[in-house]
Amino acid sequence: MKDLQQNAIAVLNKNWKDKFSIPCDKLYPFQWFWDSGLIAIGFAHFDMPKAEKEIETLLDAQWSNGFIPHIIFHTDTDTYFPGPDFHRSNLHPDSSKKFKSTGMTQPPVTGFVLQDLYRISKDKKATLGFIESLIDKVYKNHEYFYTQRDPQNEGLVYIYHNWESGTDNSPIWDDIWDTMNPPDYTFERRDTTHVDASERPSKREYDHYLHIIEIAKQNNYNDEKIAELSPFLVQDPLFNTVLLKSNQSLIDLYGMIGNNEDKIEQLKKWQEKGTAAVNSKLYDAELGVYIHYDLRNEKPLRHISSSSFTPLFANLPSETQAKKMVDVMMEKFGNPDQYLCASFDPTSDRFNPKKYWRGPVWINLNWFLYYGLQQNGFKDIAKRMKQDTLEIIKKNGFYEYFDPRKEEHKNGKAGYGGYNFSWSAALFIDLLNE
Repeated sequence: MKDLQQNAIAVLNKNWKDKFSIPCDKLYPFQWFWDSGLIAIGFAHFDMPKAEKEIETLLDAQWSNGFIPHIIFHTDTDTYFPGPDFHRSNLHPDSSKKFKSTGMTQPPVTGFVLQDLYRISKDKKATLGFIESLIDKVYKNHEYFYTQRDPQNEGLVYIYHNWESGTDNSPIWDDIWDTMNPPDYTFERRDTTHVDASERPSKREYDHYLHIIEIAKQNNYNDEKIAELSPFLVQDPLFNTVLLKSNQSLIDLYGMIGNNEDKIEQLKKWQEKGTAAVNSKLYDAELGVYIHYDLRNEKPLRHISSSSFTPLFANLPSETQAKKMVDVMMEKFGNPDQYLCASFDPTSDRFNPKKYWRGPVWINLNWFLYYGLQQNGFKDIAKRMKQDTLEIIKKNGFYEYFDPRKEEHKNGKAGYGGYNFSWSAALFIDLLNE
């Protein structure tokens, strides 16, 4: 495994672009929000200055209202669609004047990432000094979510685009696409020139994605108008879990820094309200897991995905709920012929083991689940989650996502999507050294 760690370090150094990382060459040539955070955790193990610069560069693109975009277009390249000219972040009056970006965000990992940098650091004092220099920007990002993305003041924030979830083409969204009929757009895909089209979302799915952005653009990315008009408005358990996990990290870090009682008090209020709301609205007692809620059509989306188990990562479920969730995970996803943890319910007819977020295993979700299982006392299953994750990479290399079916791994060709993928390498390093 130590040789593999050297390979992982080489992947991260190769994907480093002076002040930030790209997820992988050609397919994703810019800086992505949640990728950057998770990549920083990998760097922290062997190059703390790069880990810090990664986060600094990300937060440098923050809008004046606290929003952090999901892609920051640092460079000009035509290998990716839709690019800056399509997104036009400048339509929003608070957008960054320095960087072009999208007008969407992603799961807000930055709070817990800062705490992880501190956890890994060999020089705690210096790292705490770094954290102190930009923690207020992360706080402002959380303030943005609770003031702009919670129209019913429930303590749950919404996402207005499937790309904001991080789980881009999950079968969960099929229910929403059924309520929409977007135009048939003419555009040239770039992703399918880099990877097999069978592993990517379809053209018709892209029509839906672009249509939601067009509506947001027509309203200058105004959150109030988006909440009123976007056909996609969802409360996502993964997104809210990451926000709550990061709230708790900010509470802990502000406590160490000192003199931030007002912010700690506000974070605790968000934390209390958010935890109660996730448990009362997103926990489905019958299914025994957390699910997504379609805020536009006011109905629960009763599907089980790897996101359904992520509340373990923020210690949100009660002991009873946690036990039930893990039982469901093992019953549906824990088949001995499969690696943990498929991104969508392998017993569902919507499951596709090769297609992006419709079934493959993702290293970042496994990483969330590993720590969640550990924290909640499920040591044996956490151990399997970690072993499965390391073994998948050992057999195939640092791909973007992987086939959950063990028989597909015999020839080392069960890794899909982008190759030499940064967060797969970064989180491999963290798991290996944990």
